[in-house]
Amino acid sequence: MKNIRCLALLVLSSCLFLSSLGSAADRSSDRQWSEFRGPTGDGHSPDANVPVQWDASSILWQTDLPVLGHSSPVMWDDKIFLTGAVQKGSAVERHVMCVDRRSGKLLWDTPVALGAGEQIHKMNNWGSPSCATDGTCVAAFFGPGGLHCLDMNGKPLWSRELGSFPGVWGIGASPIFVGDTIVQNCDAQGASYLVAVDKQTGQDRWRQPRADTPRGGWSTPLLSVTPEGAELLLNGEFGINAYNPQTGQPLWNCRGFNGRGTPMPVVGNGLVYVVNGKAGDVYAVRSGGRGDVTETHMAWHTPRRGGRDLPSPILVGDTLVAVGMAGVVTGYDAHDGTVLFKQRLGGNYSGSPILAGGLVYMLSDTGEVNVLKIGRKMEIVSRNRVGSGSDEIYRSSPTTAPGMLLIRSDRRLYCIAAK
Repeated sequence: MKNIRCLALLVLSSCLFLSSLGSAADRSSDRQWSEFRGPTGDGHSPDANVPVQWDASSILWQTDLPVLGHSSPVMWDDKIFLTGAVQKGSAVERHVMCVDRRSGKLLWDTPVALGAGEQIHKMNNWGSPSCATDGTCVAAFFGPGGLHCLDMNGKPLWSRELGSFPGVWGIGASPIFVGDTIVQNCDAQGASYLVAVDKQTGQDRWRQPRADTPRGGWSTPLLSVTPEGAELLLNGEFGINAYNPQTGQPLWNCRGFNGRGTPMPVVGNGLVYVVNGKAGDVYAVRSGGRGDVTETHMAWHTPRRGGRDLPSPILVGDTLVAVGMAGVVTGYDAHDGTVLFKQRLGGNYSGSPILAGGLVYMLSDTGEVNVLKIGRKMEIVSRNRVGSGSDEIYRSSPTTAPGMLLIRSDRRLYCIAAK
């Protein structure tokens, strides 16, 4: 009888947790771009009327940012949130900023930490992770610069130090909100962990150690709700892991093919799709397993040749699309991994693509936006350029708003309006 009561309480707790996730999902229908890769974490935009082709006259506004960064725009209603940093002598000052969506005016710029800057790669900087917001507060992560929470008007609420994050590459994982917690990937060169903190206090709700990583880790967690329950999915150097979002306990893991694990996974068709980060097989895993599911739940894997993959893949109907840093776009049949097309766009790519109005938007490092129609083959619908400054680098991902496309370079934010 006691065991039955415990089971009933467990089921009730899970239902309540899933209900809270449902409420969060309901908010996504309000067109809030609340975290890296949008309201569902997969790059799919709820906005249909997004510019497809534009010129200089389409730029509604552009704003010079006070500090440099590669983070992607995150938005709630008319407030756009960004991170950045500036070197001050031997120290680095980390900032969280807010820009008005309608006018481009900088509403506030809050320094949140001043201290030694970690070692970074030439392609990275001290403001790469994107913010996350639930409409009541804003979370921002800066690795050794800490995890910070601010109210919607830029007032700091709390700050946490989460470690020194040693390594030669810098950091890149963004926070996400899961119910009333903020979840942060703390992979580093050496001891690594995944943590969920209370959004009100910043105190740990749970902390789950991960395997020590020789190189580091930069992927953002993804919340997935399956028939078996909610899962927190996290790509990494050794493969993909799923965790219980309530407790942090490991659910399952699937071994990958070639390390790094920078790209986020995407979910669809009952599968989790994973790109390694370096040349190696792209693969799909059936969700809902327990323990090491490499032999039992890997649905397919297909060789993926070439160099590094920084951008996360995107699922377009029955086609999984991945773009490498060198601009080669590959389409895979989402059900069996068959290569459907492979085409070079030209240029280099760091930011992740998005899907809006049935079209895929890919932003190159030089500010060219390729708009693609994806099916069993790929069609280039338009090529557009943002900005004209040779001093700008574009390593963020695009963000949409109704009738608008937001694109951030390392030093400016652009708003392109539909004609």
